[in-house]
Amino acid sequence: MQQKRLLLTSLFSALIIVGAYLRFPLPPVPITLQTLFVLLAGFLGGPAVGLGSTAIYLLLGAIGLPVFSSGGGLGILLGPTGGFLFGLLPASFLAGLAGNYRRKDEHPGRFRMLCILLGIGATLVIYLAGVPYLKVVGNLSWKVALQAGMLPFILGDLLKLAIATHLAGTLHTRIAQFLG
Repeated sequence: MQQKRLLLTSLFSALIIVGAYLRFPLPPVPITLQTLFVLLAGFLGGPAVGLGSTAIYLLLGAIGLPVFSSGGGLGILLGPTGGFLFGLLPASFLAGLAGNYRRKDEHPGRFRMLCILLGIGATLVIYLAGVPYLKVVGNLSWKVALQAGMLPFILGDLLKLAIATHLAGTLHTRIAQFLG
């Protein structure tokens, strides 16, 4: 069971990396699919898999591997997008709380509603970490930081949340079978 959880954690780390490269460049913060896979890691694996896969992703980027949408290294983590990247950690934990719901098969509607509510909370946590950090690092006003770091992303983040919720509702049985 532990080996399978480790494998699932590694898989989600890889998907988060791939999601970082599936991007639409929008300065200073590009639109990527990272958050979709961070949410999905939590929804399907629970807090431990969500946190683990996100922490591995951040650690790989911190040591210089080009896993972030704009490369790798501490410079990226300390740059304008660093707050959003650090916000992925608590977001993955929050999304993972939905993954801990034990009665997914008996109450699939409740599971999906948990995914939606906790996914919205996770997305807000990313904004709460990222926008103030962007403001400080970029020496921006609140208005400009919100316009650059949040407003263009709301619709896309809601779409990614809908996709992650749908995938979690569809795949949770197979993941549970895999984990044994």
